[in-house]
Amino acid sequence: MARVVFAPNLERHVSAPPAEVGGSSVREVLDRVFHDNPLLRGHVVDDQGRLRKQVVVFVNGQMIDDRVALTDDIVETDEVFVMQAQSGG
Repeated sequence: MARVVFAPNLERHVSAPPAEVGGSSVREVLDRVFHDNPLLRGHVVDDQGRLRKQVVVFVNGQMIDDRVALTDDIVETDEVFVMQAQSGG
């Protein structure tokens, strides 16, 4: 199962503990996390299921290519890291 880890700054808004879930794409893995933690969904994806503009996802340290359909492949040994971009000065 892939390990999904959320940046600590999401914890300010909603519980986002690491999770071990199955799936063959970023979409499948995130959907399984959201099934168990539905409040987290709105902080990561919009109502169309696309990544929010301020959210980035990395698989094994590489930023994913598909921010819309989230079709990047996942294997069970992958680590998926979800974080919100920070801005300001």
